[in-house]
Amino acid sequence: MLLMLAEPGLPLERAGHFRRSVAGAESNVASGLARLGHWARWIGRVGDDPAGEAVLRELRADGVDVSCAEMDPEAPTGLLLRDSHPQRAIDVQYYRTGSAASLLSPAQITPEALAGVRVVHVSGITPMLSPQAEQATHALVERARQAGAAVCFDPNVRRKLGTSHEWIRRVGPLLREADIVLAGEDELELLLGTGEDEGAKALLTMGRADCVVVKRRDHSAVAHTAEGQWTQQPFAVRVADPVGAGDAFAAGWLSARLRGLDHPRALAEAACVAALVVQAPGDTDGLPTAAARDRALDAFLRGTDSVHR
Repeated sequence: MLLMLAEPGLPLERAGHFRRSVAGAESNVASGLARLGHWARWIGRVGDDPAGEAVLRELRADGVDVSCAEMDPEAPTGLLLRDSHPQRAIDVQYYRTGSAASLLSPAQITPEALAGVRVVHVSGITPMLSPQAEQATHALVERARQAGAAVCFDPNVRRKLGTSHEWIRRVGPLLREADIVLAGEDELELLLGTGEDEGAKALLTMGRADCVVVKRRDHSAVAHTAEGQWTQQPFAVRVADPVGAGDAFAAGWLSARLRGLDHPRALAEAACVAALVVQAPGDTDGLPTAAARDRALDAFLRGTDSVHR
């Protein structure tokens, strides 16, 4: 979607100035991975309009492959309006009913789109957009299996998209189809009706997951596997805008695992990327390069000079 971000500190209804950016759960992760040095492809739909052109241009600028994105000549690009406050709830207004993104269909999920892919990442937002977007999500999981790619799933629950029952019915089953689950503590409680330990155990034993990462309410994160579990505390930073932290965490985690790093290091890198993002306004402004991530993580862990001289 095109993001219109209100000037910092002002409530949405009082803001007079907005800055244009791009937002979207999966596209945020794609941009994060691309900035960290990975090849990333985004499969999606935007309108054949100026907003759609802006979205694709910004993704290309980050190095994201948009060759499988489609521009819809009839439906518009979705729009997101929100304000930015470090200390109080963010007001978000979505305008995506009938948008190009909501018209994503299984026909767009071709085997060619997933050729050579190692990991497919998708969020629960996509299947909640429309029945055909839900079908496209299931087609994506099936195509990923056929391509030999792991499926990473983040529920990313947004209450404005549906009732609790709708989230449980449409998104809950996808947790059991994922090889990697990145979920909030509250999301597991909603979708599985259990706490962290019980939910992680159920997904590891009865689902396909070999790793379940739970983001706790206190902002710590725990990686659960059959071999054990590891915990990462959040890094103390001054928060400018908390939105986008979950997608940044996902990008940091996937980058580390794609590079063959162990779970403790992956948690640390994920927490570092999330900490960098929340210090900047917008969903993607703070996403780092690999070098910037490494400098920041070294400073967080060892207290080294954070100034790049």
